[in-house]
Amino acid sequence: MIPSFTKVHNRFKFNNYHFDHNSLKEVAYSFVKEGEPYQKQVGNFLLDWFDDNDYVFVNTSGSTGEPKQIKLLKQAMVESAIATGDYFDLEPGNSALHCLPTEYIAGKMMLIRAIILGLELDLVEPSSNPLMYTNKTYNFCAMVPLQLQNSIEKLNSIETLIIGGASVSEALQKKLQDTTCKVYATYGMTETITHIATKPLNHNNSKGLNYNTLPGVSISKDDRDCLMINAPRLSTEGIVTNDVVEIESESEFKILGRIDNVINSGGVKLFPEQIEAKLRNQMNNRFFIAGQDDINLGQELIMVVEGDTNTLENSIFKDLDTYETPKQIYNIERFIETASGKIQRKKILELLKN
Repeated sequence: MIPSFTKVHNRFKFNNYHFDHNSLKEVAYSFVKEGEPYQKQVGNFLLDWFDDNDYVFVNTSGSTGEPKQIKLLKQAMVESAIATGDYFDLEPGNSALHCLPTEYIAGKMMLIRAIILGLELDLVEPSSNPLMYTNKTYNFCAMVPLQLQNSIEKLNSIETLIIGGASVSEALQKKLQDTTCKVYATYGMTETITHIATKPLNHNNSKGLNYNTLPGVSISKDDRDCLMINAPRLSTEGIVTNDVVEIESESEFKILGRIDNVINSGGVKLFPEQIEAKLRNQMNNRFFIAGQDDINLGQELIMVVEGDTNTLENSIFKDLDTYETPKQIYNIERFIETASGKIQRKKILELLKN
């Protein structure tokens, strides 16, 4: 039987204390009135969760367009929490660490998973090094890549860790191979109520670059070769993405890149994400690959680097094909980011044009 969004699991704990529906609302009021900014975010969301509506409004990150608010059904969020619990074998009484901003869907869902699944949730202030001040062990946690990078030495204190918000570099992935923690990259968005697919980054990583869908999710492609997601428990409508994919099976797919990032240079289609993956181990600075108008090629490949480009050597391009080698390299002192730390490529490219 699927629990209602109005229920709080009787095994749920928050910062070591049991709470029911009413007492959790009292905590929310206290956070809003007297809490730190990250606690106010938690309090505001909990008050929205326990109001009389069957939906909440959630902010998108704005990484691929302008940030916006969308409406999500609370019961669909419950279904998402249960799917995650089933996929990762989470049980009532398991411990979880919440170290993400609750302003966005990933942070909100850490709360909902705990409330619905009966997890014992510890809340810490979101930071780039969330394990610095804790010596506890946890069954489950969610982080972004920067937090993962800074937590390598203490990852053994977490049993299962999911990573979202940005891609994990090959260099960082190599550092994960000796830890007992099982680390998964996730694929999803606000509209899909966080992840609908995962891929292991260590421990039996036989699937390579492929994502595997959660139960109840089916996939297909549109005429652009972009991923289409059908998840009836999460959304009444199918979700069309701008991610170009290869579908390996009914539950398995590989991402090639975003359709709006594809560069057509002299009739050759180039995916920036694939070129960036080849370069990532050669670069110390943040960077991205893009296209700019060219009278002969239609578009020419360019590289945009954060900070000084004078130290770049031609040897960093040794693993690239001829078509993949940047024709121009630009530097920007500081990249423009979303509130969640994602690089805003379009705004940076507009800045270069001006």
